[in-house]
Amino acid sequence: MMRYAPLVLIALATSTAIACDNLDATDTTRTTAATTQLLDDSKLNPNEPGTRAALSQSNAPADLVTTQVIREALMTDDGLSTSAKNVAVITSNGTITLRGTVNTDAEKQNVDGKAIAAAGQNRVDDRIDVVTRN
Repeated sequence: MMRYAPLVLIALATSTAIACDNLDATDTTRTTAATTQLLDDSKLNPNEPGTRAALSQSNAPADLVTTQVIREALMTDDGLSTSAKNVAVITSNGTITLRGTVNTDAEKQNVDGKAIAAAGQNRVDDRIDVVTRN
């Protein structure tokens, strides 16, 4: 019996490794599908087809500085909620797109004001939604 013990251990280890590999592949696929579904919020924003995404941010120095100035103004304003501070600020060719949600109309005006101060009234595309949370 002792003579076959190493073979039994090898067989057991191999079958366990195969089972774990299959389990990992299944779990990864399930997680990836769930993650993709969570990240796809296009059904949540049907009024915004073709909206600028973060990848639309220009790498032109002037656009980067404009985005940085607005982002810094948002982050240092203690009167803004976390939602308002997390509004997407995308600058491309001098035009700023603001996208996201805020808690009140006052916050929306505050965020808009910071963008307008950085780029001017005609250069801001406001796509911020006010969402009242209960």
